[in-house]
Amino acid sequence: MTESEFLDLAEATLDAIEASLDRLCEQDMVDVECSRSGNVLEIEFVGNGSKVIINSQAPMQELWVAARSGGFHYRQVDGKWTDTRRGTELFAALSEIVTEQGGAPVVVAP
Repeated sequence: MTESEFLDLAEATLDAIEASLDRLCEQDMVDVECSRSGNVLEIEFVGNGSKVIINSQAPMQELWVAARSGGFHYRQVDGKWTDTRRGTELFAALSEIVTEQGGAPVVVAP
């Protein structure tokens, strides 16, 4: 994949994550505030002040996620963002992370 293709895909993924969290907020499932600065999406949990940071790393062609539970790297494999160590899919992992940090079970879906 070219760098331009990666950047387009990463941007679309960050947009999808933000839109999913906005929907969950509208449904009162989670209380977060999202902010974007370039290739960085910051998710702040209003109730406890904890954060999740997601950013794209073009040279590595990866999305990086920093959360209370640790740091994770995701790379495109067969059309899905897959954790380079555990093999988990990005949206499934974000569902676990948001559930843990937000205190209520949610599903983050594109």
